[in-house]
Amino acid sequence: MPCLRSILAAACLALGVALPTQLLAAEPGLYEMRVYYTNEGKLDALHARFRDHTMALFEKHGMTNVGYFVPTGDNPEQKLIYFLAYPDREARDASWKAFLDDPAWQAAFKASTADGRLVARITETFLEPTDYSPELKVEDKGSRVFQLRTYTATEGNLPALDARFRDHTIDLFTKHGVENLIYWHHAQSMPDADRMLVYLIGHASEEAAAESFAAFRKDPAWTKARTESEEKAGGSLTEKENGVVAEFLTPTDYSPWK
Repeated sequence: MPCLRSILAAACLALGVALPTQLLAAEPGLYEMRVYYTNEGKLDALHARFRDHTMALFEKHGMTNVGYFVPTGDNPEQKLIYFLAYPDREARDASWKAFLDDPAWQAAFKASTADGRLVARITETFLEPTDYSPELKVEDKGSRVFQLRTYTATEGNLPALDARFRDHTIDLFTKHGVENLIYWHHAQSMPDADRMLVYLIGHASEEAAAESFAAFRKDPAWTKARTESEEKAGGSLTEKENGVVAEFLTPTDYSPWK
């Protein structure tokens, strides 16, 4: 059965009215990470379209803008990474249909692509918060970098990885100056949903991140937690090849989360 939030969202969309603030403020049940790889020279135009049109239209149709980022430093792939939040998948699909059907979006899309399409390729990943994820707080601090980390658990060991984060890692991150922001699993509809942990953390700078992780890795409490968890699992909790992938992200000027 659809949840009450989903029914209310669908009704608001059908009537063409904004969703109640209480609905948008409720803790989202589903997030979507979208990565846009732009055609050469089109990233600035994509930023302008989001800044001037897309974000407002997303909100109009019941989507919550969470954060918009580009990789720190050089961006050779010319990519934009952003996160949206919804009550659930049903609400997400209804919102996207209404957005794509909106004449304002169609006009913005047509005008922005008069000289060629902006986006060459899109990837989308549906995410659900873990039971130990902090409550989402989209804040504009304006002086931090974000780090997106993706872990692929070894077969059958995602629960053990979760337990280690829940019982040890998150507190140790805080101890060493890392800001815990949000922790997700792949939604059940995604491939490898039983193996993926994706999370965002914050740092004062990349240099501060390096210092924090160096202190974290040397902490006897971490060494003990890692050793005990791996002994119990019979080996590493993450895959040897690309089991841990990390990327520093810089918020765009229009990102709600900074």
